[in-house]
Amino acid sequence: MLRWFRAFLPKEERFFDLFARHAKTAVQCAMALQDVLKGGEETPVHCQRVNQFENDADNITREVLTAVRRTFITPFDRGDIKNLITAMDDAVDQMQQTAKAVVLFEVRAFEPPMREMGTLIVECANLVGRALPLLQSIGSNVSMLTQITEELTKLEGRVDDLHDIGLKELYLKHRDANTMDFIVGAEIYDHLEKVADRFDDVANEINSIVIEQV
Repeated sequence: MLRWFRAFLPKEERFFDLFARHAKTAVQCAMALQDVLKGGEETPVHCQRVNQFENDADNITREVLTAVRRTFITPFDRGDIKNLITAMDDAVDQMQQTAKAVVLFEVRAFEPPMREMGTLIVECANLVGRALPLLQSIGSNVSMLTQITEELTKLEGRVDDLHDIGLKELYLKHRDANTMDFIVGAEIYDHLEKVADRFDDVANEINSIVIEQV
């Protein structure tokens, strides 16, 4: 009964604008991370860009959480809004953690699987950006939302595979050489894998909203 009643009340659509801004920032952050993974002397500059985009995303997240507290009628459940924006922000936070590791260990060269993981992370961010506007009319977009979330899960699986392949190659490369190089490389692989994991969490949150609204 409450759901039926809420359907006829005016809703605060500002949330979708905030979601779109966050998603755009996540794409920019993912592209900056991709630039980090190209290596070279400009690596610290690109890491700083990742940090700036992460800060921008945090500010948008705070706006969303403030709006949740102050808005009488939200587009969907308040808890779902909180969980969705938190999952989105966690993905960006993990990108920053990757950049922090790069700066800490002064890495300037990256393995091919790392660069490929970076490319897939950009794809994940773009998919989230495509999915969020569709939440404004969930009923007519169920099929497309399902397709996008399934693709996000597939990309997360591909990143997992690259993580395992990369670790194996890294071990073979450094088992008779510098142990520290293996430790640093493994750290970066783990952070990159966690970025994809967080995007998969976003997919799960979107699926949860779809299930509740349809």
